[in-house]
Amino acid sequence: MAIKIPATKTNLLKTKGILSLCKEGYQLLDEKRRILLMEISSITKVIDELQENVNISLSDAYAAVEEAFIAMGKSRVRNLAAGIDTEIEINITEKKMMGASIPSISLNLKENPPFCSPLGVHPAFDRASVLLKEAIKHIAELAEKKIALQRLEKEFQRTTKKVNALEKIHIPYYNEVLKTITDRLDEESREAFSTLKEIKKKLALRES
Repeated sequence: MAIKIPATKTNLLKTKGILSLCKEGYQLLDEKRRILLMEISSITKVIDELQENVNISLSDAYAAVEEAFIAMGKSRVRNLAAGIDTEIEINITEKKMMGASIPSISLNLKENPPFCSPLGVHPAFDRASVLLKEAIKHIAELAEKKIALQRLEKEFQRTTKKVNALEKIHIPYYNEVLKTITDRLDEESREAFSTLKEIKKKLALRES
């Protein structure tokens, strides 16, 4: 590695300062990377659990719908379903976590009257309605965590690139610069000392 920086005490101090900042930045970013990895691992487990909840809710809901179809007929079930007045309100906010914007999804299911099913409606229809609402809530939670995971993974990748750049490029480079300047200054110091010694020797000979 060719170092073309002049070997001066000013550059020596400057290089030491830059190297110190690089090492400090490396430590901070490496710690950030470790925390991000822990968050990613934790949220992945939560996603697995939520996905299982969604699968179970939808499976149970579809089974209840099939039961209602058999008991009441598809046409009647569809007509009743079309008459259900449910409003879905979604509010999304974000917060910062280790440099990544993490969403928070608030879901509100607002049911408008009538709340009671008409006479002659099979219990499976009501059960399917309840299960589908539960599934919607689980899906909202799952979406929140999946978006968070994607953003944390992107931040982890960006942080890893910075850590690698510091570890494999910048820190080695400034270590080499520091060594080169130090070696040159030491060499110049030895040469100056040797020159001074020769001058003193010649002066001593003249005086004698």
